[in-house]
Amino acid sequence: MSAAPQHIRHPDRFFIGGEWVEPSSRSRIDVRDSATEEVFLSVAEAQVEDVDRAVAAARKAFDHGPWPRMTHEERAAWLNKIADVWKNRADAFADTWVRESGVLHSIAKYAAVNPAATFRFHAGLADTFEWEEPHATPDGLRATLVREPVGVVGAIIPWNAPNSLIAYKSAAALIAGCTVIAKASPEAPASAYLLAEICEEIGLPAGVFNIVTADREVSERLVRNPGVDKISFTGSTAAGRRIGSICGERIARFTLELGGKSPAIILDDYDLDTAAQSIAQTARFLTGQVCSSLTRLIVSKRRHDDFVDALASRFGKVQVGDPFAASSEMGPLAMARQRDRVESYIAKGREEGARLATGGGRPAHLDRGYFIEPTVFAGVDNGSTIAREEIFGPVLSVIPADSEEQAIEIANDTIYGLNSSVFTNDPERAYAVARRIRAGTVGHNAFKTDFSISFGGFKQSGIGREGGTEGCIPTWKPRRSSSISGCRSPDPLASG
Repeated sequence: MSAAPQHIRHPDRFFIGGEWVEPSSRSRIDVRDSATEEVFLSVAEAQVEDVDRAVAAARKAFDHGPWPRMTHEERAAWLNKIADVWKNRADAFADTWVRESGVLHSIAKYAAVNPAATFRFHAGLADTFEWEEPHATPDGLRATLVREPVGVVGAIIPWNAPNSLIAYKSAAALIAGCTVIAKASPEAPASAYLLAEICEEIGLPAGVFNIVTADREVSERLVRNPGVDKISFTGSTAAGRRIGSICGERIARFTLELGGKSPAIILDDYDLDTAAQSIAQTARFLTGQVCSSLTRLIVSKRRHDDFVDALASRFGKVQVGDPFAASSEMGPLAMARQRDRVESYIAKGREEGARLATGGGRPAHLDRGYFIEPTVFAGVDNGSTIAREEIFGPVLSVIPADSEEQAIEIANDTIYGLNSSVFTNDPERAYAVARRIRAGTVGHNAFKTDFSISFGGFKQSGIGREGGTEGCIPTWKPRRSSSISGCRSPDPLASG
């Protein structure tokens, strides 16, 4: 293992109102290294009083501070400053991400730089997005559609990819003129602390960006607080249902990026070993702790066994080990609770009659850390538990289909609709099948997602989009203003 990570400067405090403030209690959250099970960071645990204090600071900054009254170009300059410092501190983001979530360091050291580009992209919208759009109404009025900031945004960050998601949520809100309270996951709070340190270093106006770390019960206070205008949440569908219902009670805006049980359809013209290699390569990323991971693999019955053999051979050979080691191809799960969850689903798969083709246990050569073997089930019924529920681990289910038509039906027979893929050598056939799959993203011959376009799902995979221009839309609200043109009287409902 590498040396201990660079220490967070103020782990015992929260960044609120531009200052590192003392928490209301002495309660702490211990964060364990996923590969060693040892505590490597201990941070303050927020109580209701701390959440309310953060909301009050963000509310004050929005209602009375300079941030929402700056031009977009002025705010863009601040986002570019964040990007500059983020790039300089990318090693710290990478190191803590490995320890918190189990991602390979060989991947993290490159991916941890990417959020700097996220801030730069959103800064670029100051010049490229039409914040004020002129219109001519049918009754002779000139009108302007002005896109105003929504207000105070509560950004609830998950533990699997905290670096990128805190950047997407914060950057979109900030360029629009919103103020932000980032609620960090108890399992992965480091990225929020590091971003707060960046905001302090560049002198971002007080209250524009604030952080707290809290578990579910206290986090609900952020969702209920009337001072919060919008919630942006990434996490489980179960938690998303709760957040959506609370926001609905008080008519608050929200974006939900939730779970998935994403299908891949392997059509009969595509080489099975090539498909198996592609799926095995991407399924190991973050030890399968990816909401959009392709976990339901649908193939014709006559090719089912051959595909299982190819996939089990490829996936079963993935080298599991220390995420800091260059030889490792997959690291641990993030925490003991997550490993228990994955193991319970593996047991359920066996119990319900699926055939275990490879994996299913803990690696024999690793006696500590939250490791699990890459696992493949064959002959899976799409109505079974492992085909219906999100496992969030490296467990793949191969499902046989009688025909292409049935394969599409199986792909859509789920409460989720986040990601998917079609494997075929015919691009036109791929497009035709893709248009029939109810998923926010459809890849061709690989796992593919692209936040630069937009990311999000259908059905219970969420509401709204993140990334790209589409991901920015929920952070502002349209307002119409009109003026009289000619002699006609304006419609009194036309102005806002």
